[in-house]
Amino acid sequence: MDTELDYDLTPDQWEALKALRIPATERRGLSGSIVNHLVTLELATVSDDRPRITAKGRSVLLRGSPRLLDVAA
Repeated sequence: MDTELDYDLTPDQWEALKALRIPATERRGLSGSIVNHLVTLELATVSDDRPRITAKGRSVLLRGSPRLLDVAA
C-alpha cells in the first residue's frame, strides 16, 4: 500500500475533492475551511481565486478512502 496516497479525509472533504473535478461554473459553493485543508494537504490549489484539484488530489481520489471501501462492502 502506498502511504503517500492514503488520507483519512472526512466525508465532506471527499465530497469537496470530488466536486473540484467539475467546472467551477457547475459547482455549488464549497466550504472555505474544507478547501483550505485540501490545499494544505496539496490535494487542491487556488488559482484565479478558484479552487482546483491537483494531480496529487486526482490520484488520491482515484485510489479512494479505505473507510469508503468498508462502507461499500
